[in-house]
Amino acid sequence: MKYQGSCHCGRIAFTLDAEVGEAIDCNCSLCRRRGALLAAYPRSALTLTTAESDLHTYQFNKHLIHHHFCAHCGVSPFSEGRNRDGDKTVMVNLRCLPEVDLAALKITSFDGASY
Repeated sequence: MKYQGSCHCGRIAFTLDAEVGEAIDCNCSLCRRRGALLAAYPRSALTLTTAESDLHTYQFNKHLIHHHFCAHCGVSPFSEGRNRDGDKTVMVNLRCLPEVDLAALKITSFDGASY
């Protein structure tokens, strides 16, 4: 299925071509504060439909993940990095996909604070 996603103001918009049914609730210092519900996909599943120059990026800890956010509204719609096999991956904040029924998701806790 193809989903349309964006930050609050729409300056960062994207499509996600993937199934959505599960989410991760991470307790790392960043995710805990921003309240994201995340799902991992191959980077090829996400297509940015707005200018890449509108992405602002924050990195912390080991600087392996590029946490993208909108400098205008502050929302973080997705992050990019590599999975354990070295493949490009994207973690999408499912709260930024208006068509997704968040109550229907299977949510798994992830102890990111221990990494």
